[in-house]
Amino acid sequence: MTLTVTIIVVVLAVVFISLSVKIIPQQRIGVVERLGKFSRLLTPGINILIPIIDHVRTYHDLRIQQANVPPQTVITKDNVQVKIDTIIFNQVTGPEQATYGISDYVYAVRNISTATMRQIIGKMELDETLSGREKISTDIRIALDEATEKWGVRIERVEVIDIQPPTDIQDAMDKQMKAERSKRALVLEAEAAKQDMILRAEGDKQSKILKAEGEKEARIRQAEGQRQAQELEALGEAKAIHSIAEAEKSRIEMIRAAGLDEQVLTYRSLEALGEIAKGPANKVFIPTRAVETLGSIGAIGEMLKENKK
Repeated sequence: MTLTVTIIVVVLAVVFISLSVKIIPQQRIGVVERLGKFSRLLTPGINILIPIIDHVRTYHDLRIQQANVPPQTVITKDNVQVKIDTIIFNQVTGPEQATYGISDYVYAVRNISTATMRQIIGKMELDETLSGREKISTDIRIALDEATEKWGVRIERVEVIDIQPPTDIQDAMDKQMKAERSKRALVLEAEAAKQDMILRAEGDKQSKILKAEGEKEARIRQAEGQRQAQELEALGEAKAIHSIAEAEKSRIEMIRAAGLDEQVLTYRSLEALGEIAKGPANKVFIPTRAVETLGSIGAIGEMLKENKK
């Protein structure tokens, strides 16, 4: 009897402790009701409850949750049916409001997302819908934030995963895309050919310019060389004339120093003319003034004889 009572007491104690002590993991929180009325929240760690009186209504995960919205078929402004698949990321920020503000906030978020999507896509044409994923996601997130704020739920992000137009429109878009690519390829090919012709013409132009510049430089250098050669030749002739003049000057001064007069000089000139005339092909033209002096040759001879004595 004593053993049975002891076992019953131990069992009751274990049951009491299990009902009284609640261990809450990190990023989770529990909503406690006392006699059917909200009492408090169970935070991460060890929490003590009063058995039978306190009751844990539900637990909430405070991490960001992912809610998959089933693909929805919506109609665009230009009456084209498209199927859109989205994902919603939400987080519980008010456990009490999420428990008592709405029965199932996940289901409500999906419904609001679907209704908002229909309104947004109904104002957009197909091309805008296919290229406006960011706008669609932003508009849905704003609409959900306004509705879920009083539920203690925050919408972190809305992602449009896929937008599928009808098969016939998809085929037409594929053909259009292929045509655009072919057109782009032809344009690029023509542009490349044009660029090649421009570059070839530019290269030919530069080649001709460089060739003309080379010829011009060669002519300039040739003219400069000829000018320098002429200058050097003229300078040489000037130096030669100067040397001859200096020699002649020295000879005349030596003759004057020897005391010879003009008659002697005239006689020497005639002797030189005689030597020149000895050649078989030489013709000598004697100036008039030289002829006038021929009459005085005898006197010059007599004077030379006197000089020899």
